[in-house]
Amino acid sequence: MSSDDNLTRLQALLAEQAALRRVATMVAGCTPAPVLFGRVCEELGKLLGVKSTDMIRFDDEHFATVVGSWTGNDTPSFPVGERIPVEGESVTAKLYRSGRPERVDDYDNVEGELAERLREFGVHSVVGAPIYVAGRLWGAVMATSEVAHAFPAGTEARISSFAELVTAALANVDARDQLAASRARIVEAADAARRRIERDLHDGAQQRLVSLALNLRRLESSLEPNSAATSDLAVARAELDAALEELRELARGIHPSILTDRGLEAALSAVVGRATVPIELDIDSCGNLPLAVQTTAYFVILEALTNASKHARSDRIDVRVAVGEGHATVEVRDDGGGGVDPARGSGLSGLADRVSALGGTLEIESPVGGGTTIRARIPITAPGKRRAAAADVEYAHA
Repeated sequence: MSSDDNLTRLQALLAEQAALRRVATMVAGCTPAPVLFGRVCEELGKLLGVKSTDMIRFDDEHFATVVGSWTGNDTPSFPVGERIPVEGESVTAKLYRSGRPERVDDYDNVEGELAERLREFGVHSVVGAPIYVAGRLWGAVMATSEVAHAFPAGTEARISSFAELVTAALANVDARDQLAASRARIVEAADAARRRIERDLHDGAQQRLVSLALNLRRLESSLEPNSAATSDLAVARAELDAALEELRELARGIHPSILTDRGLEAALSAVVGRATVPIELDIDSCGNLPLAVQTTAYFVILEALTNASKHARSDRIDVRVAVGEGHATVEVRDDGGGGVDPARGSGLSGLADRVSALGGTLEIESPVGGGTTIRARIPITAPGKRRAAAADVEYAHA
């Protein structure tokens, strides 16, 4: 083999490794699946110098959906989202049956709807490699050429290297999705425990104290007015009333029953009614929001109000809750001293974790002397019900 041939092979190897590194960097950077699929097809197509490349997801034994595509020079190809048949002796069907890389070197005599459409696109040869997720066949990456017998031996292995990176990306997405779902379940379980404790306090200790307060009132009414016993009983009843109010406040802090019974708007109105600082409340209709979202929004607002009234010396607080574009946006703005540091035990760091568990974000703007704005953006659909790779293109195990 001549030195020129060795140089050509080395250059091809370096180009392939560079393309794989670029794709691997995107995988590590948690690039959204639709973008990643398209870039994989582009890198592979340019590396092989072919007419077009496609990535498909197998829906079942009869159909597959195109999830990524690239074409050179605007040549015809299947658009993303189109369903194609899995039939006959096409590469798609052969790969689905074998689960291994497959090729068709000449489509001239291949029968079926898919083969006919490929010929209409000017395609005469195809090579493809499978994509696996969790050990099961998920889809495939395929390269096409307008020339019969265009792909040399070893092309399958080159395509398989890209397919393996897609497998890693989908595995990462699946792991992130499961982690998000697990965190959301923990939050929901904690909220359920809060509601149970609140009910137990209301139906148990609180009712006993209310009954005791009524008995003390009846006893007080039976005593001589202005007697020592009446005076002592009045002091005891005042202490009991204070304890009962503290218990009610504790129950509201654990989980306000009004939030479960009447929703976020009623719960916030009750908070505003008890506030010692003027609060302007602007809230969209939240009745259809999941309880986990309403509960998280409530505690974000409650913590922000507590900080503003106790620590920021605010004269006015604005609270806004808006619903739209698949999210609930919560914003609490005060005119206090600012300088809030979530790392110094303000309670906001814990709320950030709670919002994050539902797939949301919490932002804090608090310049010294410039007031504080706390903004949470909470997805309405729980993470466990979202397919993380399906922000724009749904994926599922075959």
